[in-house]
Amino acid sequence: MRAALLIQRGGPGEAPREDRFELDFEPGESVLDGLRRLRVSADATLAFRYACLNANACKECMMLLDGRVIYACTARLEAREMRLAPLPNKPLLRDLATVIAPPDERL
Repeated sequence: MRAALLIQRGGPGEAPREDRFELDFEPGESVLDGLRRLRVSADATLAFRYACLNANACKECMMLLDGRVIYACTARLEAREMRLAPLPNKPLLRDLATVIAPPDERL
């Protein structure tokens, strides 16, 4: 199976752009699996967050998929175009990475 990920790229103060990546995947693979593979094989500068220390508790990989908030670790890749964007109500770090925790909760 093959997915096309349309990923919003850029940093604070930059005009956002969209990069298209196509990747093969096996049924059941997560969006996070695809992003990690893309960073290794296609673009080492692709920025996104994840921790995977405690399943369904970390909230680090939250982003928009086709305009809806998802966890990239639980959303599944599909054989179609999938548009990924950073959370709109959080400060942007770069690409899909945003500041998740409020300042008083960060160490």
